[in-house]
Amino acid sequence: MPVSLILACVWALTACLAALAPQRFHWPAAWALIATGIPLLGGVTYQMGPFCGLVFLAGGASVLRWPLLRASQYLRRAVGGPQDEDTRQ
Repeated sequence: MPVSLILACVWALTACLAALAPQRFHWPAAWALIATGIPLLGGVTYQMGPFCGLVFLAGGASVLRWPLLRASQYLRRAVGGPQDEDTRQ
């Protein structure tokens, strides 16, 4: 089994444990998971191929859905796209 796949499993286990921690640890843990998950995604894709890379990307996106949602809202505001439904007049 490739090292990157073992590290990806450890990353997923760490993400599950971070979700069990008190809420004040969620955002710092999310930043640490993002910082370690991006290079790990590259390693998984390089060693295992694009299909496994996409599977790992989907798993990471499902674990880190709130940071992705906040980032998309920030980018939408930055480019001046449509606002949320409750803020339109």
